Amino acid sequence: MSESPFKIKVAERIERLPPYLFARINKMKYEKRVAGIDIIDLGMGNPTDPTPEIVVNKLAEAARDPRNHRYSVPNGIAGLRREVAKKYKEKYGVELDPDTEVIATIGSKEGFSHMCLALLGPGDTAIVPDPAFPAHLYAVAMAGANAIRVPLGNDQAFLDRVERMIDGLYPQPKLIILNYPHNPTAMTIEQEFWDRAVEMCRRRNIMIISDFAYGEVCFDGYKAPSLLSTPGAKELGVEFTTMSKTYNMAGWRCGFCAGNAEMIKALATIKGYYDYGIFAPIQIAAVIAMRQCEVDNATQNKIYQKRRDIVCRGLDKLGWTYEKPRASMFVWAKISDAHLKGQSTLDFCMRMMDEAEVALAPGKAFGDGGEKYVRIALVENEERLRQAMRNLDKALNPGVKRARKKPVAK
Repeated sequence: MSESPFKIKVAERIERLPPYLFARINKMKYEKRVAGIDIIDLGMGNPTDPTPEIVVNKLAEAARDPRNHRYSVPNGIAGLRREVAKKYKEKYGVELDPDTEVIATIGSKEGFSHMCLALLGPGDTAIVPDPAFPAHLYAVAMAGANAIRVPLGNDQAFLDRVERMIDGLYPQPKLIILNYPHNPTAMTIEQEFWDRAVEMCRRRNIMIISDFAYGEVCFDGYKAPSLLSTPGAKELGVEFTTMSKTYNMAGWRCGFCAGNAEMIKALATIKGYYDYGIFAPIQIAAVIAMRQCEVDNATQNKIYQKRRDIVCRGLDKLGWTYEKPRASMFVWAKISDAHLKGQSTLDFCMRMMDEAEVALAPGKAFGDGGEKYVRIALVENEERLRQAMRNLDKALNPGVKRARKKPVAK
């Protein structure tokens, strides 16, 4: 009699995770590229522009010093935390204690996930807008807690929906996760929204996590407000920022959490068990980025603004609807019914990779509220973006002939 095969049983937290809809997209993209097909990837918000040279040079210099080859500290080197506090003071008028109210994280995603682990457990509930960046759901699930979805908004009507949801729950939620400028929709807010949100959460005794990853990627004169600039915000919340988008340092994995000292302490406790901190030369280089690369950040934002305008002009030709974003590195567009043809957004994106050789992010991957939408990342150069929009136009409107522009007489 043969023995039955051994069966691996993974933790329940793994089985509770929602399906990762990007898996099919990524698999097809990989197969296309292996076959030699040039897929224009507008699906992932992965900056392709270089990190400022002065930052790279500082990394190389610091990496040559053997004293920096040791384990670092899980909360970040003192100089880096002081620089974050200084930046918040100068940019947002916020006073932070670098020793108790700032912590460095291995990118904001790691810090956010470990913060959820520090704050939530079985039986706890967090409010997450729909649609949302997937990690905002996964981190809650991996902490063993429940996520309650509320249709996304940026006004009093959204906060009213949240309050009505709270009234119907027992025990009430412990935490609300907010993200402006928003990923995937690029939705933005004004300071008044934070004022009202903080007032509501203080009255309801609910903590806030603000994901501010795109806070410095702004256009058209818009300046995204920080949660922490709101009076009383530090009593009940924290904010996550990152070097990834502002300084084109996505692969460097360096982010921060700032705000409520008790929440920071809880995150530091978790990190003390899980990691030894970020490679010290990366932290040293990050200090230089914050001190000397504001001009680079402004230049990069102008680049993203030009790319946004190219994509929006292409969407106008397609007849898709969108709100022109004032921030982030995405355009969130609703596919016309004539082009969607009754397909799910996932199937539509698979079709566009096949027929247009363009990768898009399906809105459904961010929640039910994203169905019929796609997220377009502004990560390729201007010519590649123009080509992507032409490819989509040809694939979706094969019988339409576009009139050539007449050359302007000189």
